[in-house]
Amino acid sequence: MKKIMALALALVMVLGTLTACGGSSAPTAKVIEINLTEEQYAFGVDKNQPELLEKTNEFIKKIKEDGTFDAICNKYFGDGTPEAVTSAPLDASKDQLVVATNAAFAPFEYTKDSGKTFLGVDMEIAALLAKELGKELVIMDMEFESVCTAVQMGQCDIAMAGLTINEERKDLVNFTESYYNASQQLIVLSDNTEFDACKTAADVEKILNAKDSSCKIGVQKGTTGNWYVIGDEDWGFAGFPVTCVEYSNGSLAVQNLLNGNVDYVVIDSAPAAKIVESINEVQ
Repeated sequence: MKKIMALALALVMVLGTLTACGGSSAPTAKVIEINLTEEQYAFGVDKNQPELLEKTNEFIKKIKEDGTFDAICNKYFGDGTPEAVTSAPLDASKDQLVVATNAAFAPFEYTKDSGKTFLGVDMEIAALLAKELGKELVIMDMEFESVCTAVQMGQCDIAMAGLTINEERKDLVNFTESYYNASQQLIVLSDNTEFDACKTAADVEKILNAKDSSCKIGVQKGTTGNWYVIGDEDWGFAGFPVTCVEYSNGSLAVQNLLNGNVDYVVIDSAPAAKIVESINEVQ
């Protein structure tokens, strides 16, 4: 009898090991690669610093014409190697360029070492801009919805945070010329087939408009995706009859999708791809 019990226990342990090694796979996510919006990213400059706006526009034009911008993008969208950017401590006695950002928006701004250094398209541009201006770079990491306000209040010189140009934000900052075209995309569980036949944004929106408040869509609070889901007249978004669940960053939204707490996530296309890739790697 003891031998039988021992064999049974061993069998349970083996089955448990097989399950842990892949017998039951953890959920993963995928991006529905259909652009739901058309947007332009720009930097938001302090309205009291028209000279900084002028110089930043000149700088954007320069790096786009000489290939620098493409080289930076290749580090995050191609086979290049990202370069970490270090922030100096804020010091009013020094000539500094103080940048407001939200370092939870890869590949435009993020951190991997508890905020000691920063990476991303915007952060590398910030480092080059500070050098061009002959200033020391200071990066202030904050909630996304605070970046424009921080500039408006004079706490920062410029917002560099994957900002979509819109009329509401123009009340707070002066936007530079656009440097990147962006869009919103939908993230779903990998086994979701609802959107497989969709070809256009209208196809996706038809499905979302057929939902009700029991359907939950996760977004990063204060972003274009947030207004796209709930609807906003200033942004020109009608919204959907769903429940919008706001998170402090896109990674939390996608993790809650995998945990079954939301049905979909809407976020900018480039961060969507990066977040899904990173989260799926550890599932």
